[in-house]
Amino acid sequence: MKPIIYQLFPRLFGNTRPQVVVGGTLKDNGCGKFNDISSKALKALRELGATHIWYTGIISHATCTDYSEYGLPASHPLITKGRAGSPYAVRDYYDVDPDLAEDPAQQLEEFKALVTRTHRAGLKVIIDFVANHVARQYHSTLKPEHLPDLGENDDRTLGFSPNNDYYYLPGQTFYPPEFAEPFGPENPMDIDPLSYSENPARVTGNDCLSSRPSLFDWYDTVKLNYGYDIFTGQEHYEPITPLWFKMTHILLYWASLGVDGFRCDMAGMIPVPFWKFAISEVRKKFPNLLFIAEIYEPGRYAEYKGAGFDYLYDKVGLYNILHDILVWKHPALRISDHWKSLQGLDDHMLRFMETHDEIRLASKYFLSDPLKAIPGMLVTACLNKGPLLIYNGQEVGEPAEGATGFSGDDGRTSIFDYTRMPALQK
Repeated sequence: MKPIIYQLFPRLFGNTRPQVVVGGTLKDNGCGKFNDISSKALKALRELGATHIWYTGIISHATCTDYSEYGLPASHPLITKGRAGSPYAVRDYYDVDPDLAEDPAQQLEEFKALVTRTHRAGLKVIIDFVANHVARQYHSTLKPEHLPDLGENDDRTLGFSPNNDYYYLPGQTFYPPEFAEPFGPENPMDIDPLSYSENPARVTGNDCLSSRPSLFDWYDTVKLNYGYDIFTGQEHYEPITPLWFKMTHILLYWASLGVDGFRCDMAGMIPVPFWKFAISEVRKKFPNLLFIAEIYEPGRYAEYKGAGFDYLYDKVGLYNILHDILVWKHPALRISDHWKSLQGLDDHMLRFMETHDEIRLASKYFLSDPLKAIPGMLVTACLNKGPLLIYNGQEVGEPAEGATGFSGDDGRTSIFDYTRMPALQK
């Protein structure tokens, strides 16, 4: 049976506020909860045809909302994107986002209950595994005591060491980007840029080697070190580095909580030998776990499939081609050319016309009218046996109109702000 993956962002999915304030707080704008994803809602998604739910933004991440009473202080705003924060700036791999809990003291239990409800509805659970980078203020409060925290044993005098979890810029101090407005231009801040201290500076998540990353860099994150010397290009994968064991343990932890699969964020930025090791180790205990690679380099598809991934993103191929056909009237012949170029990997490509990264089909920046996307969606859904992904709100033509804060007005539903999906609320 063809897998149908429904990407559900709990922060957005369950938020029923009729109006939101641009750059508003959690109190201003509200936030969806684990408990909003009811058995009734899951039954409806199953009837829609979904076989898997990809819960996005589950793991605890940087946020400007203060949960100090639960041991989770707010992240520094100059290294946080939006009030809600990016779900891809993980601050504790062993915990869930407290925003999503009715009772933050029971947040992990509420997530476990959601996993149980999802399974009872006949659906499987996928979450993100963000292995390339973490939030700049990463600190785990729930990790096993025998495991050192990320960076805890690093030698910070060395830019690179196979035994370090991070990369460093010795002798340099980190400075947040100038003109950073985490709450959007409508909510300017007057914060001393020196109020956040990081010395030595660490390499930023998108491989930025500057201690002064720009607004266009992933400045809210730091790059993780799997044994590849980012400064010289040399590889140090034997013996296996400490980070490999830490990250594999994290996969095993979530699998033990009932997670059925992982969408591996920016998998193409992480060495293949790590994936081969980690997937193999995890499947010794959980043989049916699903692994999806976010990768944008067609020349490396076979390599990542060989490392154990079940499915690979078909973004730079089919998605881009359909965009050009629908918007620029390019010839449809490009579809068959792409299909032939995959050389037998076609069944392993994850296809979509919307994700949290892409412009909404109904947006004025894409097609304006979601019905115009039907031909492209038919091709996406019916081309071979690989899985189809549907992003929450896509099925009702969510247009993502207007700015909501940090994200601006870009045709995407913000993943950084407390906001809503009005078309889905109707």
